[in-house]
Amino acid sequence: MTAAIQLQGVTKNFGRTEIIKGVNLTIDRGERHAIIGPNGAGKSTLFHLISSRFPVTAGQIFLKGEEVTGLRPFEINRKGLSRSFQVTNIFHNLSVFENLRCAVLWSLGYKYSFWHRLAGLKDAHHRAEQVMEDIGLSRRHETPAGILSYAEQRALEIGITIASGADVILLDEPTAGMSKSETEDAVALIRRVTEGKTLVMVEHDMGVVFGLADRISVLVYGEIIATGTPEEIRASVAVKEAYLGTSVDHD
Repeated sequence: MTAAIQLQGVTKNFGRTEIIKGVNLTIDRGERHAIIGPNGAGKSTLFHLISSRFPVTAGQIFLKGEEVTGLRPFEINRKGLSRSFQVTNIFHNLSVFENLRCAVLWSLGYKYSFWHRLAGLKDAHHRAEQVMEDIGLSRRHETPAGILSYAEQRALEIGITIASGADVILLDEPTAGMSKSETEDAVALIRRVTEGKTLVMVEHDMGVVFGLADRISVLVYGEIIATGTPEEIRASVAVKEAYLGTSVDHD
């Protein structure tokens, strides 16, 4: 089976500083894969490279077997990859429904169809309503996104990320800043809406990582030092020394 994402020798320099150092990584289709590591390890930079927000300095990136190195972000998105951001990225003055409707238009084939009236796009309405129900925000239909709670805004961003129907989903710290109960709700949401899809996430909460991921990669100073199942990562002496610490044994 062709991998969902494959990185071959991916490197990223900012000036003379090498941030990502020849990363090789294969993520299988349908896998939930977490990328963890200390602050400054290059996790978000790696996300930016995969989604083409940043160009690679060297190396190749493949999406579902097709090389996508050097494509623009919207071209990557149209090939079935969608991502969220570390900082919530929504239209604050639009309602929850309007945010989601914007997200589904291109995938339904409307593109730059200025002659279509939004009010008449029944398929877009139906898809937006469906996603809104999936993320638990139906009761917030007309609420401006900017006045949602923080956890609701993160749920909305996840909804925007999946609304296009992409089958490869990248989530950058989806539970950051949440309380324990909010985190539990977010994990349940992520598990539900990514069922059957490939999920790649950057996450600092080890409870979330070990409870959700099928495999984990550990990125330290721009290099992946280990990839394996949660059990393998938990047992790795090298990972403990580099990042997790002995306390992971008791998590």
